[in-house]
Amino acid sequence: MGDLVVVGLGYVGLPLVAEACRAGLSVTGLDVSRGVVDGLNAGRSHVDDLDDAEIGELLATGFTATDDATCVAEADAVVICVPTPLSAEGGPDLAAVEGACRGIGPHLRPGTLVVLESTTYPGTTAEVVRPLLEELSGLGADELHVAYSPERIDPGNATYGLKNTPKVVGADDPAAQEKARAFYSRVVDTVVVASGTREAESAKLLENTYRHVNIALVNEMARFFHELEIDFWEVVRLASTKPFGFQAFTPGPGVGGHCIPIDPNYLSHRVRTQLGYGFRFVELAQEINSSMPAYVVSRIASLLNDQEKAVRGSTVLLLGVTYKPDIADQRESPAVDVAKRLLQLGASVRYHDPHVASWDVAGTTSAGEDVLAAAADADLTVLLQQHSAYDLDAIEASARCLFDTRGRTTGESTHRL
Repeated sequence: MGDLVVVGLGYVGLPLVAEACRAGLSVTGLDVSRGVVDGLNAGRSHVDDLDDAEIGELLATGFTATDDATCVAEADAVVICVPTPLSAEGGPDLAAVEGACRGIGPHLRPGTLVVLESTTYPGTTAEVVRPLLEELSGLGADELHVAYSPERIDPGNATYGLKNTPKVVGADDPAAQEKARAFYSRVVDTVVVASGTREAESAKLLENTYRHVNIALVNEMARFFHELEIDFWEVVRLASTKPFGFQAFTPGPGVGGHCIPIDPNYLSHRVRTQLGYGFRFVELAQEINSSMPAYVVSRIASLLNDQEKAVRGSTVLLLGVTYKPDIADQRESPAVDVAKRLLQLGASVRYHDPHVASWDVAGTTSAGEDVLAAAADADLTVLLQQHSAYDLDAIEASARCLFDTRGRTTGESTHRL
């Protein structure tokens, strides 16, 4: 018998595979992508937090990847880690979750633990996943143990990974709760037990809504503080000296990644469809944060105007096109919207990113490897992401005009968000 099957081998599933293998569990990875399966079995990683050597180490423990769902028939636990993007209606698109359930359901045996880790609205595990699995497996409620555990993967975080980040686990019956707690206790340092699946689902949405709303707050404040000619970055620095009651958030060109631009909308959609009214904080935060790329472009136009240049025909260099520093992940990166808006205004857009070999935004061109030469050649250089590989002092010295959207530079000639 196998200990674990992880369904979905991306940024969430693969770190779980790694920690489970390191804990001595027998692990199989299940993914619908033949390319992902073949790549992993050949020792190639496709996520930032695991390199090829680490994939090789996993294979040496007996890990294997497959696209054959019959593997779950031998598993004690199955964890679903598939994407839940936004649907056209603004709620979570559960097609991948439902597809995973349909794939594994017919092969489940009595006593198997099934855990959903995909971020979604409260009620998904009890109202969608459990009924579907029971129908497809033919197992009764007392034969199938279903739980929910929100993923808390932070790509590129060198301090907190899956093992040392507390793991929230919720189930709606005592047997499933204990089985889920016991399973995760073999893999992570700390398990936090929720009273049910809805509470566990909601905890993840609260975490990311908290960040979403506070980022929107500082983004809006940065805009009017600029108009008031007050250095908002200094304001944040000063407020941060208070040892209680304040947590610093900083503005930026928008929000990106797999959580902040997406997850709070699940809760907003659930409130609106089930209760009949809006979640105004989330809707306002979404409006502010999604408007930041347009604001960045308006500031770019003003800075070029100060040089007696139009956006049309000017060369604008974008530094850092990933959604967070020092990783290659570009999901929901605001850099895409910034580039597209500049192209629509007729700018010549170049980009540089040490983690991105090619960028699929039609009309942009790579600045090559020499970032200092590219900055010296551009009419305006925009720091969108503060990768540690960037020598910001040297970039400041080389650029004709530098617009820093991350508040990481200190030069008097640099313009900050």
